[in-house]
Amino acid sequence: MTDNNQESQINQPVSEDTHLRPEPNVKERNLTANPGDVISDEPQSVEEKAKQVAVDSPDITGDHITVPTYFVVDEPDGEKKALHHVKDAEEISDVIREARVDENGNRVWW
Repeated sequence: MTDNNQESQINQPVSEDTHLRPEPNVKERNLTANPGDVISDEPQSVEEKAKQVAVDSPDITGDHITVPTYFVVDEPDGEKKALHHVKDAEEISDVIREARVDENGNRVWW
């Protein structure tokens, strides 16, 4: 029997307090479900970025989905710019909003 005045010690497994550990750098963590979401630290040309694929798999309906990591858009000065599908999503939306189609069905950019 145990003495009612004496507290019994119960040791249960608990999670490690992650707040006490130093924060791992981004390369040590897998932050996304899609490897294509990760932005490379190494400089890349627009052409290299254009070839990267973030998602290339069937979705829940069975349709095959391919999502480029970067969307390449034309700048007003004629230059091409690669916009990351996650980091630059707002800018991609702005570009899409600016797209217009004329009466012949041709896309006209404003």
